[in-house]
Amino acid sequence: MAISEVLLIGGAAGVGKTSVGWEVSVQLSRLGVAHWHLEGDVLDAAWPRPVDDLDGDRLTVRAMRAMATVFADEGYERCVYVQTASVAGHHLVREALGDVAMTGVLLTATEPTRVGRLVGREIGTDLQRHIDDGATMAGWLEAQAPPWVRRLATDGETVPVLAGDVIDHSGWTR
Repeated sequence: MAISEVLLIGGAAGVGKTSVGWEVSVQLSRLGVAHWHLEGDVLDAAWPRPVDDLDGDRLTVRAMRAMATVFADEGYERCVYVQTASVAGHHLVREALGDVAMTGVLLTATEPTRVGRLVGREIGTDLQRHIDDGATMAGWLEAQAPPWVRRLATDGETVPVLAGDVIDHSGWTR
């Protein structure tokens, strides 16, 4: 058995990726839809990165491939993959997992919403970096995410409603 479907959830810092991703997983579980959930930011979380892999792409591919092997061996065919650039970096998923069906959602938020969430979330020393990089990343993701990726604004919406929209878009419950 192999992983055959991946739901990509991407977006800049503060748009709600992690919250929506976990709620997608909770709702899929309640619906009886077998899947595994992967928080992708951990795949290349190594410092210093290898000198020949400073962007972490090789680490990401190798770690995803290794984890997918474990979950596929346990019978899982679907993966919810949450990572900032997952929708723009879908080629890395293909490199790691082969010819899988992919559905993508790019979560978006206005700058005031995004910054407000970051201020409430970041209690360490990384707040300003997330604020500064987030605006640039939001624009880059919008430009780089392919047309088949659905854009979903998170401003003023609840996490359960957003997760339901993402699940509907995935087609996994039809």
